[in-house]
Amino acid sequence: MTLARQARARINAIEGAAVRDSDGRSYAAAAVTLPSMTLSALQLAVASAVSAGAARLEAAAVVTEASTIDDPGLAAVRDLAATAPVHLAAPDGALVGTIVN
Repeated sequence: MTLARQARARINAIEGAAVRDSDGRSYAAAAVTLPSMTLSALQLAVASAVSAGAARLEAAAVVTEASTIDDPGLAAVRDLAATAPVHLAAPDGALVGTIVN
């Protein structure tokens, strides 16, 4: 959760995310909105993991004011891990919920 909170705070983004791969490496990202594209923090964290060679994920965390996790981000996690927990937290780090499937 700490990495996701830090990624969000670094650029004052609407959300931050972090994933941990099966080797124990962590990747964090913040949501990006440009005129030509919009990517969620979770999509970017998964993309960072994949671009570093990760084949599987153990867990993911998203920090946001939203009450749900975006479907494309969750789908990206599920591409690498069908049952990895995806934790959703409020900006203060309080756990809102966990999705496991």
